[in-house]
Amino acid sequence: MGIIREENELTLINPIRLNKKTEEKLKDMGEVKNIIRLGAFHGVDDPYYVNNFKAQFWSQPGGTTYNEPILDIEIGMGGLTPVHNSEFFHFQGTNQPECALLLKRDGGILFTCDAIQHYGDYSYNNWLARILMPRIGFPKRTIIGPIWLRLMTPEGGSLESEFQRLLQLEFNSLLSAQGAFLNQGARGAVINAVSAAFNLD
Repeated sequence: MGIIREENELTLINPIRLNKKTEEKLKDMGEVKNIIRLGAFHGVDDPYYVNNFKAQFWSQPGGTTYNEPILDIEIGMGGLTPVHNSEFFHFQGTNQPECALLLKRDGGILFTCDAIQHYGDYSYNNWLARILMPRIGFPKRTIIGPIWLRLMTPEGGSLESEFQRLLQLEFNSLLSAQGAFLNQGARGAVINAVSAAFNLD
């Protein structure tokens, strides 16, 4: 989960439920104002935050996995963003909606959902997942989500051009819904991930 704070307002990206103690720490940080769903395959905890914090819900329409909560603000409408100095990137031609959020500060921070994932380590996984992850396509590096890519690519199509378009953005850090935070060198890591995913080496 990503948290952006502007003064006393919090924007949560790809939010997940927290235990009671950690949720109290979240409340101490400020008022939860916005909830952002970047990908169609994440969203099970969005209704909790919207209902309990009375937050605005931002998402793209058209996802079929999670149908709640009701959209407050459609991502892409009028170029609106919930935080200053930011922009949304929309993947085009995918089977389900997916986007990313670029925060234009500190060299650029890219927030993604499933499209781009970074596994610097497996510290957030249980012992079984730590054994299985590298064997099922999730090595300790930045990757294009293999399951996501299979599910989101139209039959007979390719999403390579969308990742090349994303690489026109300037960013140095990456926080995905999957894995760990990549503090620096993210754009180069994504270049390598795209090359590996689409056999460009």
